[in-house]
Amino acid sequence: MPFALYVLALAVFAQGTSEFMLSGLLPDLARDTGVPVGTAGALTSAFAAGMIVGAPLMAALARRWPRRRALLLFLAAFLAVHVAGALTSSFAVLLATRVVAALANAGFLAVAVAAAVAMVRPAAKGRATATLLGGVTLACVAGVPAGALLGDLWGWRAAFWAVALVSAPALVAIMTSVPDESSARTGVRPELRVLRRPGVLLVLGVGALVNGATFCAFTYLAPLVTDVAGIGDRWVPALLAVFGLGSFAGVTAAGRLADTRPRAVLAGGGVALAAGWAALAAFAD
Repeated sequence: MPFALYVLALAVFAQGTSEFMLSGLLPDLARDTGVPVGTAGALTSAFAAGMIVGAPLMAALARRWPRRRALLLFLAAFLAVHVAGALTSSFAVLLATRVVAALANAGFLAVAVAAAVAMVRPAAKGRATATLLGGVTLACVAGVPAGALLGDLWGWRAAFWAVALVSAPALVAIMTSVPDESSARTGVRPELRVLRRPGVLLVLGVGALVNGATFCAFTYLAPLVTDVAGIGDRWVPALLAVFGLGSFAGVTAAGRLADTRPRAVLAGGGVALAAGWAALAAFAD
């Protein structure tokens, strides 16, 4: 895999850490901003809403920009709002920074996926995509538990500073390693027509449902561990890391198989997901 692909994965690691880290910070963040834990969970909802709206809008906006320029702009905006989030004491301002961070994340990811598959031969597109998205699963393995640990030691703001610091070297590396070529040479309408295909809509719908279910449970994993299971706060980073290890193993395996046996990956993963969440619901206490 090209070196530039791993640079993009580093940036995705920082963004994935930000996306998921609130699951380990919600109780402390809620106390510090003076809102209930359920209200603090709206920060994750705001990020998700920003991703939903931002993915198509930012992709359309950036399609005529050179890829390197688009990636730098999105990542710089992402870094800046995390600095703002670390400095604010207002829940409303923090909520706004999460929306802007999600918009920047969505735009970066849309351009990064296109750049990743353009860097490799057609038979390796699944592996390239898995390598890029491996940054998200590594965030679950290392970034999110580290964020929870930083939050436990120095407060939730330390996790926001850490995300900004990890984003900085990725910003510098993108300047020198990612080709500065145009993102697209066709209009938006041909791409929108693809969305009329039932198979495409089915895959997108399944992906939305799976991610929705995952975010719903993962957002409240910390209170689930401490309040429902009765495990101490110090175990939250370890439980987050276990979740991340499973995610990393799944993405790695799927990346190897997606180019040749995509239906088997979807079917096997679907059964495992249903069984895993059902077991968590039944035995969480």
